[in-house]
Amino acid sequence: MKAWQVQDWCNAADMKLADVPMPEPGPAQALVKVHTAALNFFDNLMIGGKYQVKPPFPFIPGCEIAGEVVAAGPESDFKPGDLVASQPDWGAFAEYCLVDNAPSNKVPAGIALEEAAAIPVVYPTAHVALQRRGQLQPGEFVLVSAAAGGVGLAAIQLAKAWGGRPIALAGSAEKRQVCLDNGAEIALDYSDDAWIDAVREHTGGKGFDLMFDPVGGDTFDRSLKVIAFEGRAVIIGWAGGTIQKIASNRLLLKNASAVGAIWGRYLTENPVYAHEVVADCFSHLADGKIKPVVWRTYDLDEVPAALQALDTRKTYGKVMVRVAT
Repeated sequence: MKAWQVQDWCNAADMKLADVPMPEPGPAQALVKVHTAALNFFDNLMIGGKYQVKPPFPFIPGCEIAGEVVAAGPESDFKPGDLVASQPDWGAFAEYCLVDNAPSNKVPAGIALEEAAAIPVVYPTAHVALQRRGQLQPGEFVLVSAAAGGVGLAAIQLAKAWGGRPIALAGSAEKRQVCLDNGAEIALDYSDDAWIDAVREHTGGKGFDLMFDPVGGDTFDRSLKVIAFEGRAVIIGWAGGTIQKIASNRLLLKNASAVGAIWGRYLTENPVYAHEVVADCFSHLADGKIKPVVWRTYDLDEVPAALQALDTRKTYGKVMVRVAT
């Protein structure tokens, strides 16, 4: 099969498109013919050896797919012919990919594989952060950082579906318009400190109730200036490159809290709940309450260019790879 390989830590442009042996599924695995793969922020980090997961060389990067099962082990939850969406640890940027039971779900009838491939990572991340960790209530204001990214738009859409009032932070006029088109009440430029007063004004002086923050650093620090009484700051990651030192005095004075939300831990710690989360995301997709926003779809031989585009942060929503028709 054709697959992109990382033979040593490198940039995406230095990967090799190789002919590699077809993998054999283990007892609790299924082999999926990949229809569509999706890119994520951490793909470039993994390729460069800067992510917490470091696969053995050579490895095939990519952690999000949808496709058709062609073979399955005796303990797999799937059988040949099943359509599945999955979040494998790696291996997505190839014609075939091995998937385990916990991070994989059947694709409901009526949902296209192109859309299903955009579900397994960003929508469950937003679901867990907003609902389980953030305890979002209808009518609450939700501040979303990096709001035009895949996970940011997922958070806006889910918050809106659950009765929240999303406030978006994004870096360009184009991205802010994308946020507004997907349910944000207002979209503000995070590079201009005037956004803090704009949040106060929009919320009637109370501030936001829930923060969804995958950026960290200075963006997080400034956000705490306008958190509401008993507000919750949910930490998703540090895409900005700096792990913040939390100003606990601001939490204390507002009776506020800061919690972490990492979706991947539920796949091992509570797989039953993890399957429920993905099923709920598919239900919202079927009902039209959420819809993945795709910036562009590349072909398999264009994966390095797709990863480089994602790394420039000029993209919005999801960047996808068409593997098979």
